[in-house]
Amino acid sequence: MCYNKKINQKEVNLMLHTKKTSQLLQRPVIVCFLALLCTALWGSAFPCIKTGYRLFHIASEDTASQLLFAGVRFFLAGILVILFGSLLQRKVLLFRKSALPKIGVVSLFQTILQYVFFYIGLAHTTAVKSSIFGGTGVLFSILFVCLIFRQEKLTSSKLAGCILGFSGIFLISFQNLRSLDFGFSWNGEGALLISNIANALSPIFLKKFSKTENSVMLSGYQFLFGGLCISVIGVLAGGHLSFQGFFPVLLMIYMAMISAVAYTVWGILLQYNPVSKVTVYGFMNQVFGVFLSAIILKEWDEIRLQTIAALLLVCSGIYFVNRKKEAKV
Repeated sequence: MCYNKKINQKEVNLMLHTKKTSQLLQRPVIVCFLALLCTALWGSAFPCIKTGYRLFHIASEDTASQLLFAGVRFFLAGILVILFGSLLQRKVLLFRKSALPKIGVVSLFQTILQYVFFYIGLAHTTAVKSSIFGGTGVLFSILFVCLIFRQEKLTSSKLAGCILGFSGIFLISFQNLRSLDFGFSWNGEGALLISNIANALSPIFLKKFSKTENSVMLSGYQFLFGGLCISVIGVLAGGHLSFQGFFPVLLMIYMAMISAVAYTVWGILLQYNPVSKVTVYGFMNQVFGVFLSAIILKEWDEIRLQTIAALLLVCSGIYFVNRKKEAKV
């Protein structure tokens, strides 16, 4: 009888702890802070990738080596997530057999399809187009979760937030009307479109699978599997990396940390919040990318009046999606 009481008390304590965690991670201020931390980390990847290509002697047209570079980064990120998760739980973070298909699905969309097609598209289109297409992932994610998966309701506020956020991305990318080619090719714009559709689907699947699986475990093993697959593709395509000195290794570890920390925190936020209220912060990736590139790479000429206007549009979009009173469309 006493034993049962102890077990019941442990269950009650666990339920109370889970409830407190859920309430904390659903607070708008906490969501905002953690989501902005994630997007700031992802934004810092823009200048880091440019620096990495220079340090590893990867040419802008060498897609195979770029894939290998990304694959090694994500494989290391997977190791770091599993290591940190194991330390936090004080036991090795393992997965059950039933979790393997879920890990495979998340890895396919979040890492493999997104980045393989991103680098293919990037090699066959302009930087302006790739930046504009980069904003469509958030837009697709909110539309998919509302219209296809029916996990949320599409509201006028969400629609307005999507339009404002994407307008900000378009503005920050649209430097010169004459520099934008409106043509479409399947190995350029088509590949970028597939990349962003995969990016849009990944948080939806992560949200769904986090109901029955540990989100940290999913993040770690999907990075491990996805990074390995991309590395193999890069090697088979003729890619190679040139390690010279300690700084390239340090940069690679930092980039792995970006993915490990940001995606794990993002996954935890998705576990306790609606997909739209989290993914809308993804519009900030490009904004942080521009500002951090200006600071790290000394590209101050990229900070213009339209950059500030884009930031205001993105912030307005985030506000509209997250405001409490919403009217149904």
